[in-house]
Amino acid sequence: MSVNILGDQVSEERAENARLSAFVGAIAVGDLVKTTLGPKGMDKLLTSASSGQSIVTNDGATILKSIPLDNPAAKVLVNLSKVQDDEVGDGTTSVTVLASELLREAEKLVDKKIHPQTIIEGFRIASKAALEALDKVAVDNSHDDAAFRKDLINIAKTTLSSKILAQDRDQFAEIAVSAILRLRGSTSLERIQLIKIIGGQLSNSYLDDGFILNKKFGLDQPKKIKDARILIANTSMDTDKVKIFGAKFKVDSTSKLAQLEKAEKDKMKAKVEKIKNFNINCFVNRQLIYDWPEQLLADSNINTIEHADFDGVERLALVTGGEVVSTFDYPEKVKLGKCDLIEEVIIGEEVMTRFSGVSEGAACNIVLRGATEQVLDEAERSLHDALSVLSQTTRETRTVLGGGCSEMIMSNAVDTQAQNQEGKKQLAVEAFARALRQLPTILADNAGYDSSELVARLRSAIYSGLTTSGLNLSNGTVGDMRQLGVMESYKLKRAVVNSASEAAEVLLRVDNIIRAKPRTADRNR
Repeated sequence: MSVNILGDQVSEERAENARLSAFVGAIAVGDLVKTTLGPKGMDKLLTSASSGQSIVTNDGATILKSIPLDNPAAKVLVNLSKVQDDEVGDGTTSVTVLASELLREAEKLVDKKIHPQTIIEGFRIASKAALEALDKVAVDNSHDDAAFRKDLINIAKTTLSSKILAQDRDQFAEIAVSAILRLRGSTSLERIQLIKIIGGQLSNSYLDDGFILNKKFGLDQPKKIKDARILIANTSMDTDKVKIFGAKFKVDSTSKLAQLEKAEKDKMKAKVEKIKNFNINCFVNRQLIYDWPEQLLADSNINTIEHADFDGVERLALVTGGEVVSTFDYPEKVKLGKCDLIEEVIIGEEVMTRFSGVSEGAACNIVLRGATEQVLDEAERSLHDALSVLSQTTRETRTVLGGGCSEMIMSNAVDTQAQNQEGKKQLAVEAFARALRQLPTILADNAGYDSSELVARLRSAIYSGLTTSGLNLSNGTVGDMRQLGVMESYKLKRAVVNSASEAAEVLLRVDNIIRAKPRTADRNR
């Protein structure tokens, strides 16, 4: 006799029903994004019903985090793609698709009455064999600067080939690699600023040295400063007028009002005098600078830039070697920002301020041009993915081949490992190999080729020892990936296999799903 111990607002799914729900949700998420995979993948148009905002993208993480999902297993894959995006920057679609394919294979094994724990054990054996095979074929050219730069260029081209920047990938690959090599091994992308300006076309984008701030100098101030000494501040510079919000003044004559205003002006003048003691020729403030202090500073040959946003002053402090200050009592304890030249420049139809020759030479700007906001947003996402992967590759310098080559090599290793297993675990290991082969199959399908024939030829080539073979999706043949320059980051591939197999394990362990509505004040009355 079954006894219901759950409240009336709680629902429960058990055993087969719970497992089926987890499988269906995860597989549905994989099917949703798998058409965006590869150089011939398609984009998704996402529209908000409330705000009407539209996003055109083929980035797996962006698609999944933009869609509200109800299935708990589907949410696990959404989190999986988000972690992949945060850790490596690319491969978000690959990791989601591989996890869903592993669960699709697991569902078939469960239908054959194979216990989930047996499947998990087989998946772990297979995952270890796959990663060992990947480790063996990884190549490290970090000792040769020219060869390593070429590897980075090829990784950037491969990453961008499935994005909106595919047509101009040579240009953007060069831009991305030049920007990353400036960081000298750092993975801090804050020093690379992406500026989006509507107008022109994507091929008009370029890499600009230094730092660009989307602000202008004050009125009637010089438009160029050489050997700049910059004080970066976040302080109130608008107290030369009596505040009428939050305070009331009662005066019985206009002369007393004039005295109040004079006191405010004297207070501001004292602050300006403190600023002058820093021996600077440029003052950048996050907040407003009113006319009176601006005039005082200009009379002392100090240019002012007001209302620089918080990200702007933080990044400016980072690249010029200065620090953001709020008080001015101890000039000797404050680090000033320095650069060779500050000048106003016109980009598109906008006037901006460029800081050239900054003390932190790693800083640079990438100016993106495009026809619409959607194009610029997707270009920014695409370039950010490439920059993230390249920055990780400067740390983990090994590379592997793309075009389905790595997946087929891992599949071969897993198949070999399966022959050494006994019992039902062998079936689980073989299932892992089949899931890995689904990635090149999807690549071929998305390109409109006969995937059965292409993948069979690729499998034959890899199993025959031609370990650089992969899918050439430009003409639907099996080609040499090293000659074609189709390369990917070793860290990216490793993260995809690791994360996907662990996510599949988590969902395979589920045998009960309990849904409860949020607790309310009168829930148990």
